[in-house]
Amino acid sequence: MTIVLILFVVLLFTGLPLFVNLGLTSFLYMFLTGNNPMIAVQRITQASNSFTMIAAPFFILMGNLMNTGGVTRKMFRFANVIVGTIPGGMGHANILCSALFAGMSGTAVADAGGLGNIEIEAMRDVGYDDDFSCAVTAASSVLGPIIPPSLPMVILCVTVGASVGRCFVGGVLPGILMAGAMCALVAFYAHKRHYPRNEKPTLGIIWGAFKDAFLALMAPVILFAAIYTGVVTTTEAAIIAALYSMIIGLFGYRDLKLKDIPKIMLATCETTGVVLSIVMTANIFGYILTVAQIPQMITTVLTGIQNKFLFLLVINLFLLFVGCFMEGTAAILILGPILIPAMEAMGVSETQACLIMLLNLMIGVVTPPVGVVLYVTSNVAKVSANRVIRATMPFLIPLFIVLLIVTYVPAVTNWLPNLLYGAL
Repeated sequence: MTIVLILFVVLLFTGLPLFVNLGLTSFLYMFLTGNNPMIAVQRITQASNSFTMIAAPFFILMGNLMNTGGVTRKMFRFANVIVGTIPGGMGHANILCSALFAGMSGTAVADAGGLGNIEIEAMRDVGYDDDFSCAVTAASSVLGPIIPPSLPMVILCVTVGASVGRCFVGGVLPGILMAGAMCALVAFYAHKRHYPRNEKPTLGIIWGAFKDAFLALMAPVILFAAIYTGVVTTTEAAIIAALYSMIIGLFGYRDLKLKDIPKIMLATCETTGVVLSIVMTANIFGYILTVAQIPQMITTVLTGIQNKFLFLLVINLFLLFVGCFMEGTAAILILGPILIPAMEAMGVSETQACLIMLLNLMIGVVTPPVGVVLYVTSNVAKVSANRVIRATMPFLIPLFIVLLIVTYVPAVTNWLPNLLYGAL
């Protein structure tokens, strides 16, 4: 097993696609240990045969439809009208828009790529520094996977057998705290650098912006209402939300054209294919780790730390380190079945454990050297990656503060799910 793990780590740094790496190392272990290769086929089939996983492509499709259908521009205008009068108003609008868009896209990359160009250009036009504009855009994109719906959260819940509904609800308060903490830092920079703010809008302007964005704002409302009232499952809600996004794009705003649909479907299939390939091969990799009793050994070591405060600190430091070097989905699939049970064994609720893991790994999307959102933002803004990285680092402070709150104040993640679903 040691040889296989070393090979896996080496291949991570070669640029080989992750699902190929997972598949190769898994089959190598099975060959070396004389395991029946049909087990791999069974594990792949088992991983793909999940009703909950069907939600993933529809959340991806919804984000793609929203981006192409001009929804993001209307949402940013509405957010700018609402908070633009605060010092550093357009920075606050950037964060608010990311929070709103999080209720539709569910991924950090979709947020940075879809909203980034609009937000950065708008901030440039009124005198904001490129570095600051990129930093706010990159950092606020972390809200995407925390505020429901969340594609990484669906994958994590499927992997560890957690309740998607409870975790979705559990992400609401942490998402609000993250947005508020980042807004506080924006206000500090705005005061220090004398960034501009908008003139106070009239009621007519506010109403016009709201009316223009109304159909877009209804998407998360419909999604949340459908899930939390129990009318539909998470998967069915994702299908409804994708259909709604298509309808408002085609017939509501009319920015989405029929000729765009095949291209959107193809992009959705490509992204889904990559995600599903990783999920299936990670299932085999998880199997060989279990056979080699790696999860049991790690759990024994971790639960040997009797002090809960220290235990959670070690978990956070480990996940932050992993997030710097490993793509979030891969870390979820490999480490989720190991760390979530270990946290539950220490008295952490399933919902809180999932949010702790997810928040740690999502901070990784804005942390070098992997930090995929940093490079997406750099590409969108045509600003060097080094400048974006340096400017984004201060925004890690509010994210770390919220991470500590989520870790050591269970009510932040447990109160709302317990209120809506009942205490476990």
